[in-house]
Amino acid sequence: MITAIAKILKVLNSETDPAQIGLAVSFSIIAGLTPILSLHNLVVLFLVLILRVNISIFIVGTGIFSGISYLLDPVFHITGLGILTAESLGAFWTILYNLPLLRIERFNNSIVMGSLLFSIALFMPVCVFTMFIVRHYREHILERVRKTRMMQIIMASRLYSVYQAVAGWGGNI
Repeated sequence: MITAIAKILKVLNSETDPAQIGLAVSFSIIAGLTPILSLHNLVVLFLVLILRVNISIFIVGTGIFSGISYLLDPVFHITGLGILTAESLGAFWTILYNLPLLRIERFNNSIVMGSLLFSIALFMPVCVFTMFIVRHYREHILERVRKTRMMQIIMASRLYSVYQAVAGWGGNI
């Protein structure tokens, strides 16, 4: 747990582009809120590996959003059921269900459909919001935090020594 916090602090305090962090959080929303063994999560994983996305933030975010997804399952069910039972989309869902590759995706499950729609709807707002928060943190908060008495105590603790060890590994975590 301490190592994960140290990695997140390292990423936030590093020169990592805020867009890389924002994309990592946004992709982790899709991977975390939807069922892990889904076809679209393979696409997300492929994009994470191809694009310049911070992988440690993606992994931590996926874990966090996986836990949150259980709390949001009733919302996902209602959303997915509403979309799947819409009469105007009935023929579209039938066509998708008859395609073997998309049948694997389990779009006919209301929770899968609701969670996927919910996470796709959150993708861009979360990406932009995360980039704003990271920039704001680096410009306005980081120096103030370093000067506080509490931070001086933390810098003398084991947490900071683990952070320094992780920061010394180099490379993009």
